[in-house]
Amino acid sequence: MIIKPAISVISPDRMEQGIDLYLWGSPFEEIDLRKDCSNTIAYIPLINSHDHLISNWVPRAGNNRPYKNSHIWVEDMKESFAFQERDIFWHNNGSFRLEEPNSLILAKLGAYKSLFCGCSVVQDHSSNQVDAYYEAMPIVVPKNFRQCHSLTLGNWWGGETPEKEMELTKGKMPFIVHLGEGKDEITKGEFSQLKKMGLLRANTLIIHGIALTAEEISEVANVGASLCWCPSSNFFLIGETLKIDEVLKHKANICIGTDSTMSGGVNLIAEFLKIREHFPKIPTKEIYRMATVNAATALYLPQYFAFIIPNKCRNLLLVDKVERDPYENLFALEASTIQLLLVEGIPRFGDSEWMEILNLDENMYSTFRTGNKEKFVIGDPMELNDQIDEVLGYHKDFPYLPF
Repeated sequence: MIIKPAISVISPDRMEQGIDLYLWGSPFEEIDLRKDCSNTIAYIPLINSHDHLISNWVPRAGNNRPYKNSHIWVEDMKESFAFQERDIFWHNNGSFRLEEPNSLILAKLGAYKSLFCGCSVVQDHSSNQVDAYYEAMPIVVPKNFRQCHSLTLGNWWGGETPEKEMELTKGKMPFIVHLGEGKDEITKGEFSQLKKMGLLRANTLIIHGIALTAEEISEVANVGASLCWCPSSNFFLIGETLKIDEVLKHKANICIGTDSTMSGGVNLIAEFLKIREHFPKIPTKEIYRMATVNAATALYLPQYFAFIIPNKCRNLLLVDKVERDPYENLFALEASTIQLLLVEGIPRFGDSEWMEILNLDENMYSTFRTGNKEKFVIGDPMELNDQIDEVLGYHKDFPYLPF
């Protein structure tokens, strides 16, 4: 099947007008059809580089903000309304076996948060789970990573020592760690601790990095490691964020994450808007680069997650053309403007007309209306919400769900 969008953003540095895109995947194999999509702009789908899928509850938790460091918040949030309400549905017994029924419902709902804003991938920072957990998700949740919660608190949620976790990467997958999430002496000392432990390597992905100095950011860049920026969470919890001007100056690989809604924004587009609010001089093209090419590099993803491949589109985000400038158009993106989200050759979300065009299996999808459009989505997020409601005894509204 061939489509022709008005504009195709092949990469942050290449745009094409009116070219053919060949959709790849089993639903398209027997469809000899050309579809005019002249009212759309095509992108590679976005990548959310940091989230905690089981923690996408609301409202935000943080009664004693600003915190000197996030380690204080980890304990303080347990007294919050959001944490205690979530505890009614899923009580954390310390095992962090997230494939169990109620935790899996929460995690899948967290993945839909990213799906509904045009993401193909969301990195779930938790202890490594069984394959069935990752296979249950509506978009790609990478399983090839190792991690440590933080050097200060250690792997309290499960996993090996930081050194063993890094060893297990064999340099072929990311080692993910919260680091420098604060402004006190504890978080300021975490980077030197990382180096002493031999954990600053090309596959290191540092989450937050608020406390990093300009010199330390230069060291991150020189070794080829990556940083993940979560501006909404940083400003909410700490009142500051990382030194983004130094990151850009030293050309460190920087990607963007939402963190969970217990501290972060409602989705990745909210992070884009937060960046624009505080750093209006950063070009929109560079923000898009952070959420695509840079993220694929940081997470060791195949290149087809970083760029559109016109003659074999297995990943594609097709969006209503609302703004003339394709990058400005991203800032207007919401669930209702997504015409099609294709991930690894599988339609995941979009306008319901695609279900008929592609003769999709209705047992794999559900439908709903948002705005004035009928949408299809893989799986059934409405049922997940209903199961939470049944346990709570009332309806729980999640702002990232568009129904």
